[in-house]
Amino acid sequence: MRVLFASLASVGHTYPMIPLARAVRDGGHEVHFAAGEAVHAPLAANGLRPVRPADTYYEMYAEDLAPELDRLAPDLVVYGWGVPGAATAADSAGIPGMWHGFGRMFPDGIGLEPPTRIAAASGRPHLDICPPSLQDRAFLDSANRIELRPVPYAEPAPLSGLVDTGLPLVYLTFGTAFATRDLLAEAVAGLAGLPVQVVVATGRVPVAELGEVPGNVVVRPWVPQADLLPYVDVVVHHGGSGTTLGALAAGLPQLVLPQGADQFANAEALRVAGAGLRLTPEQVTADAIAECTRRLLPGRNDHRDAAWTLAREIARMPSPEQVARRLPEYARGR
Repeated sequence: MRVLFASLASVGHTYPMIPLARAVRDGGHEVHFAAGEAVHAPLAANGLRPVRPADTYYEMYAEDLAPELDRLAPDLVVYGWGVPGAATAADSAGIPGMWHGFGRMFPDGIGLEPPTRIAAASGRPHLDICPPSLQDRAFLDSANRIELRPVPYAEPAPLSGLVDTGLPLVYLTFGTAFATRDLLAEAVAGLAGLPVQVVVATGRVPVAELGEVPGNVVVRPWVPQADLLPYVDVVVHHGGSGTTLGALAAGLPQLVLPQGADQFANAEALRVAGAGLRLTPEQVTADAIAECTRRLLPGRNDHRDAAWTLAREIARMPSPEQVARRLPEYARGR
């Protein structure tokens, strides 16, 4: 079987699809991955044969992918929620396709077209990496789904100097797109006063812009999040789907400071589930961040218990290897 994966060219959209793509490859199938060149390095490192359709940079349109479908003639296309053009191209070419989620079904108005609006009446299910108890209820009630365990992925890098300090570890990130110097500085000011070690991933903000930081704060432009999370006690972040699900898989309580996109909905779902706290933009101060984080630190608390409950739910979801074995039944000619 030849499978073509397709996604927007960003960490938040591509990385959630890598575990299943690797599992399909390891199952003896031929895998290609269509995306802009910004994510080609990790795709190539995983043997996923990246291709850049036409003039694709970040987004992908049906006309971009159509020539690649003719050239590769895949038996199945697995497309991320952010590339409805890939769904259109596959349908026009008569090639079976399946949606692959990046988290909780996102609300209207965030700049992405909900796949539920354009899902073909094919009977093929969505590949849903969000645990059911956190998933949008309307999506659960209406969609044909295959549950797929979210497996955090990050390019490997050493953790030296980041862990094993003897203090509780707080991980601070606002992802690759939503970080600002002022927001990071406010969070660092609040967290540095706690008896913790703070690891900061600055994303698009140059490390130098934060200036000198207290001794219990380590600042890096990027950290291997999937490798770091097993050592973390609390995650303070923007509410992006990858960080939200990665922290939950590790059983970690979260303080979410949503900034845009699907982050407000993710933060509210976490709050309702009891696995985290939320500060809206008008509530964000150094003192508020410090107080909320203090409530989530190790010790007996309801938020930590709720996070572990969700971690156990995620662990029971079918693995990428289990789901990969099911995909041939949805391929062309089946």
